[in-house]
Amino acid sequence: MKGHVTEAVRRMWQGETGAIQMALAAATVPMASVFGTLVGLRNWGFDRGLLRSKACPLPVISIGNLAVGGTGKTPTAGWLVSELRARGWSPAIVMRGYGEDELLLHRRWNPDVPVIRAPRRLDGILQAEGAGADIVVLDDGFQHRSVRRDVDVVLLSPAHGARTRLLPRGPFREPLRALRRADIVLVTAKADEERSGARQLAAEVGVLHGMPQTAVLPFRHGDWLALDGRPGLPPAGAPLVVTSVAEPEAFVRGVLRRVGGVAGHLAFPDHHPFRASDASEIHEAAAGGWVATTEKDAVKLELFQEHLPEVRVLPLVADPPDGLADLILAGLPLVEVRP
Repeated sequence: MKGHVTEAVRRMWQGETGAIQMALAAATVPMASVFGTLVGLRNWGFDRGLLRSKACPLPVISIGNLAVGGTGKTPTAGWLVSELRARGWSPAIVMRGYGEDELLLHRRWNPDVPVIRAPRRLDGILQAEGAGADIVVLDDGFQHRSVRRDVDVVLLSPAHGARTRLLPRGPFREPLRALRRADIVLVTAKADEERSGARQLAAEVGVLHGMPQTAVLPFRHGDWLALDGRPGLPPAGAPLVVTSVAEPEAFVRGVLRRVGGVAGHLAFPDHHPFRASDASEIHEAAAGGWVATTEKDAVKLELFQEHLPEVRVLPLVADPPDGLADLILAGLPLVEVRP
């Protein structure tokens, strides 16, 4: 039942106008109005100093977004962690951790970096300091204003556009004007066909009054991996695509480009905690074929490898233009690059 409701809401957010979506839209308008009022009051309190942001013992970079899911926040944070390490920093990642997949991904990408789950981000930052970190990356920190940050990076997706319908009427946590708090806005393009839309959205946002610098961060699909993260070529034939991500369409198109066809798409809700029963469902739906999935799903499906058919993973990796990392990190103090 929950999955059906989630899918109906997602279709409403995408602008579909079926009977169910129209009914949901009418029902959620007053709720979105209440939500927007509460968000506005909270931000007003921080802007006027009635609510205070606490100073941190370490420099803090926040990677956040205005919308729920679908902007590439986790791979962006992982990319910036790699850039920080290349510049001599010893970063830690602090996150609330809505889904186990994000924690597992960061630990796979950067196994030597502390990854700390902390609903109260300041507690996590203190833990990071105790673990020897000298800088913190907050994964999903833009709305967590109780912690001061040195660099505020906010991501937008061309799939969402600039029409910010607030939760639950749309996917946005805050209106577009909240971007004025950011230091830089990155419009992410998770597929080649999104790059033109990303450039257009970046231009639209960049000319609005009071907006920070805006740039495009493209992504590309990397080489195929096995379920455990090692390189692995895909088997022959069309795969069943399995996802539990917010906006799986770009991933499905990426698989199509690589192998020429898919046997079907089994879509679970975002952050779905896979169980053995799901593995059995996937095995049955694959009907003797192989499965293509995302890295975000692979770190959860690995626990059920013995119940699954052959699985290959198509990763999403940042493909930033030259100088983008320097632009983002320009406000940080210099550190000596360690050998």
